[in-house]
Amino acid sequence: MRGNIFFLLLTGIFISGCTGNSHENVLIPLPSTPQLRWQNYGKTMFVCLDPCTWQGREYDNHSTPLDRINPAALNTDQWCEAAELWGAKLILFVAKHTGGFCWWQTNTTDYGIKNTPWRGGEGDVLKDLSESCRRYGLDLGIYVYPGDETWGAGIGSGGVTKDPEKQEGYNRVFRQQMTEVLTRYGPVSEVWFDGSCHIDVNDILEKYASDAVILQGPMANLRWVGNESGYAPFSNWYTLSSKDLETGVATAIQSDPFGDAYAPVEIDVPLLKNKGHKWFWAPGTDHLILTTDQLMDIYYKSVGRGAVLLLNSTPDTTGLIPQSHILAYKAFGEEIKRRFDNPLKKTSGKGRSLDMKFSQPVKINHVILQEELAKGQRILAFIIEGLDSNDNWILLYEGTSVGSMKICYFDQVPLRRIRVQFTNVKAEPQITNFAVYYIEGVTMPAEKRNDRDKFYDGIARRTGTEKEEELPVEIGTWDNKSSDKQGWNEMSIDLTKFLNRVGQYEVKFSSSSDVNNACPEFKDWEMEMYGSTIKSTIELLKDGSTFRITRSQQTLDEFPSIFRVKVKSMKDNSSGTITIRMLTY
Repeated sequence: MRGNIFFLLLTGIFISGCTGNSHENVLIPLPSTPQLRWQNYGKTMFVCLDPCTWQGREYDNHSTPLDRINPAALNTDQWCEAAELWGAKLILFVAKHTGGFCWWQTNTTDYGIKNTPWRGGEGDVLKDLSESCRRYGLDLGIYVYPGDETWGAGIGSGGVTKDPEKQEGYNRVFRQQMTEVLTRYGPVSEVWFDGSCHIDVNDILEKYASDAVILQGPMANLRWVGNESGYAPFSNWYTLSSKDLETGVATAIQSDPFGDAYAPVEIDVPLLKNKGHKWFWAPGTDHLILTTDQLMDIYYKSVGRGAVLLLNSTPDTTGLIPQSHILAYKAFGEEIKRRFDNPLKKTSGKGRSLDMKFSQPVKINHVILQEELAKGQRILAFIIEGLDSNDNWILLYEGTSVGSMKICYFDQVPLRRIRVQFTNVKAEPQITNFAVYYIEGVTMPAEKRNDRDKFYDGIARRTGTEKEEELPVEIGTWDNKSSDKQGWNEMSIDLTKFLNRVGQYEVKFSSSSDVNNACPEFKDWEMEMYGSTIKSTIELLKDGSTFRITRSQQTLDEFPSIFRVKVKSMKDNSSGTITIRMLTY
């Protein structure tokens, strides 16, 4: 790196003169102080409590009288103790969900804790939680849903009211709510906008949440991964184009290792996900609690891929997290410590290669790598090799991104020496931790590199994705037999049975012909989801034949998911098939 020129920029470092398998004139975006603090959490805990908890539903249907909402045993210290059991460093509280019920004292609505019997209407859960977090040394995050069913701004609305005449009034209410939660309860370290936010609160965030990370919305500096499965991509890049970030709804699929904006990925997942999927407590749901092995699988593929895990908790109608859930968190935390608290050996350093020697052969099946994130995500590819008892170097693992943490696991092998070589980098790697382990009782198969990223000399652009692809399912055909006078054919496709999980999907129109330009042209596409027509959930990709649909909300009711589009054949008598697949990592 001798002779390199470093140009310090506001949001990154510009590096030129790199040699070898590195890239000249590369901007390395750097994390802000709030982003760096947040990434160092590694693990955070959601707390989801709502009137729908009393209804056994996932969304409030306003069927519960306020005089029945009385979580008499509610104890926010217990919530913090649950977070501590598995090492979470921040609690993100759902202070208002889609139904509009507010858990703090506010005059913006009558639908809130002030009109319940709990503590005589004087209680304030957000106040209690903020004080508990300070006692336990945890940071506080706040989720206030941008919409509100009582105003006609329902699921997936981003705060847009169905009746335009109500919009200005609701804007004032939501802005006041955001001001209250950000000014009354001490520092807020994370603000969560579920499904983005279309109400302008930028000035409020700049004034009162400048030291917070923000998920989704116009001021986002974090990204939702794009699913609720608990997995980050194998190649988890923290950067993307600023154009994509400014949409407020960018996910992991927009990641670009050479992007100019820094926005890491958050992985939200329910604890009640074992052959089910529930964010809120309901009676008889203990069978849905993830097992310790399932939680460790999620840990490896979220925290272990350099993301931050946001694991849910669900207080019941007493206000306490059930004991069965507490036991699950305890076992999860103990297993993390059992596996990773005591490495066989560790080191740190700079450069393209690091190695460790052993006085005698030792069995190894795990390696942890960590970059110095304050200097940006620099590593693009690496290999781990071991020297066996016959003095042969054997390939143990091949990877791409490192970031805050990369857990590499492989079949156990006795080694006299182990090394990591960084085969493709943006700049000199800065490794804060290179640790090796032998861990017994791991049931997962050895991980293999499964990304499709390709790098080229200089500043390259991704030509693939990190998807482990599900096979597409044929859902229909297209042709030009029913076109109007201008050649346009209106199509309506019911995708309800296919869009049955939160996540991202691709609908592809393929031609039966080998002739160029045989695929159709499209216009006026839209999705009916969550009971409304929402255009922002669907986009046409650059290939011109594939639509990406993002389902960010889970609904209990069977709202249909209808894809509507106008199609125009580019060639006479052309036709083809329509397929759908879910993007998985």
